[in-house]
Amino acid sequence: MEHVIEISNLVKAYALGGAVVRALDGVSFWVGQGERVAVTGPSGSGKSTLMNILGCLGRPDEGEYLLAGKNVSSLPSSELARVRNRYIGFVFQTFNLLPRLTALENVELPLLYGGIRGSRARAENALETVGLRDRMHHAPNQLSGGQRQRVAIARAIVTDPAILLADEPTGNLDSKTGRDIMALFDELHRQGRTVIMVTHDPGLASLCTRQIHIIDGRIANGVPAGEGN
Repeated sequence: MEHVIEISNLVKAYALGGAVVRALDGVSFWVGQGERVAVTGPSGSGKSTLMNILGCLGRPDEGEYLLAGKNVSSLPSSELARVRNRYIGFVFQTFNLLPRLTALENVELPLLYGGIRGSRARAENALETVGLRDRMHHAPNQLSGGQRQRVAIARAIVTDPAILLADEPTGNLDSKTGRDIMALFDELHRQGRTVIMVTHDPGLASLCTRQIHIIDGRIANGVPAGEGN
């Protein structure tokens, strides 16, 4: 299986009340192309820090991160943004939509940042993929929570990334809407995308092909993540 993500001995530390806390303390694992992986663990375990690094939103203090074979551990911010725009779609629990833009304009933003031609048509197609063609000119405050999450997913896939990172994607949704969103992730995964999802929900985690459980900044599965795959 081809590895799209390989991380080795990642360390990320923060100063807290005069002490240094290692949010990540020597984390190593890999993720194969087309896998669906759940990242689980209690609050404060390091999950969000790990997802920020995987999503090229931050850098480790130590260790190596290979994304599609490219070492992105110490890239400058401008290059890191280009890598993120090319390879990764990020879905947040809180949607992170710009309130003054329509659904269509929110979805189009990553294409505009990347200087990609035909951005309007591609944004329309992405909204159609998530079932929101009839809501594309609505502002976020005119949409339900489930619809806003669909807009966020459309924004994540509009650049056709190989990897989708989702941070508690159903955390702000009722159970029925959450199931609908997970069905959409099922379809995106079947299309060949690699999906990595942070979740506290054991039911959602059980739908993934593999779980990476983190406690106190370390992987606590008992075996190296990826072993035997």
